[in-house]
Amino acid sequence: METRAKKKSDAAAACGQAELHDNTVSPRDDRRARGQAQAAAMPPQVHAGWTAPKDRRDPVEILQQSDEGRIPELIPLRYGRMLQTPFTFYRGSAAIMAADLANTPVTQVRVQACGDCHLLNFGAFATPERNIVFDINDFDETLPAPWEWDVKRLAASFVLLARDNGVKPKVPRAAAEAVARAYREKMEDYSRMTVLNIWYSRIDWQSFVDMTSDPGLQKRRKDRTTKEMRRTIKNHYFPKLVEESDGRYLFKDNPPFMYHLPVADRRKFDQTVVKAFQGYRESLQEDRRRLLDRYRLVDLAIKVVGIGSVGTVCAVALMLAPDDEPLFLQIKEARSSVLEPYAGKSTFANHGQRVVEGQRIIQSASDIFLGWTQADNGKHFYLRQLRDMKITLEPELWDADQIIQSARVMAEVLARAHARSGDSAFISGYLGDSEEFDEAIGEFSVAYADQVEKDYEMLAAAAKSGRITAASEIVA
Repeated sequence: METRAKKKSDAAAACGQAELHDNTVSPRDDRRARGQAQAAAMPPQVHAGWTAPKDRRDPVEILQQSDEGRIPELIPLRYGRMLQTPFTFYRGSAAIMAADLANTPVTQVRVQACGDCHLLNFGAFATPERNIVFDINDFDETLPAPWEWDVKRLAASFVLLARDNGVKPKVPRAAAEAVARAYREKMEDYSRMTVLNIWYSRIDWQSFVDMTSDPGLQKRRKDRTTKEMRRTIKNHYFPKLVEESDGRYLFKDNPPFMYHLPVADRRKFDQTVVKAFQGYRESLQEDRRRLLDRYRLVDLAIKVVGIGSVGTVCAVALMLAPDDEPLFLQIKEARSSVLEPYAGKSTFANHGQRVVEGQRIIQSASDIFLGWTQADNGKHFYLRQLRDMKITLEPELWDADQIIQSARVMAEVLARAHARSGDSAFISGYLGDSEEFDEAIGEFSVAYADQVEKDYEMLAAAAKSGRITAASEIVA
């Protein structure tokens, strides 16, 4: 058996040298056969289980290291959100799992990985054609990396959610196995499709709603969809988020969630954004530049979002077209991916571009205003629309059946994302048609969820001892 250090070294080397795929130079059956040969040399069972290495880094230390460059006064909010449950801790600790995944076996085949593939980074949103699709919706950590890493992170997130929801003891592992099984079966489908058909494939939100077995939850989703489709930026979100003051439209302050900087800092921040805006404009397609040019920048405010992003520079821009037609843009700082120390540096100098290009590869459809820029201070950013028919999930309401159903659908979405950039024939050949991989991922996910709970307790102890400060009264 290879040592963990050697596995880590081999994984990093493979990630840095392997192509995302062989550009279909080899016939599909040849690539499938190579996957089968890899399975013979490295059986899917090797993905089972998790044991922390003796030299495993202190998880709190990893989190503190990621605090560097964040807005200091928001760091306690980040920890407060992470300390609500082991699952919320997991959402904010992608850097810890990235370090751990580097110690696990990989098949030396890369895809454009999400990088932070937990169940709450999936949702519904409107395409440019105004259809509503269900897809991955967070790409801050995206990078070419081993396909196994996304599968394991998604599966472990279902174990943690199932435990949080208090379902029967067998359900957490069953949910993780459902992720692996659905991924394996859907990858088999994609391995036999044409390249274009894979690219055009998508999962409509309505199909997700229709398969909801709980009548109450299905009605809730239908009602939410109807409500979101009726809401418009101008008639709903504009009056909700904006107020008129001295003849100007400004965002309503609601600290610590959304607020304006003090006057002196605000002037400098506004000037920085205005300068960076030209770079953002240049990152758009010509037709979308012309559309953007119909709007003028009116106001900027800091907006705190999520868990992992808390403390990074996140803002919202109010844009107005003639007749006060509003457009909200979200401005998010893009830092280096947590996968880079283990999967190799991004080929993009700008991390905003890394996020944008990765998103365009992974998603079935992306926001027309998606673009990137760089500020004078060297920070990288990406921009996208805020509040555009986005529908979030309600995992706290899921029973065992809904957990399993959701696990399957998200795994199918992940398989499609990986098939767009990776070698579906090789991956399918490796996974085969037995349940060995499913069972291995189930075993890994349960063991890794145990690790997450231990790490969560370590962070709680750090907060209690004063090693870190957590604003525990703040809820996400």
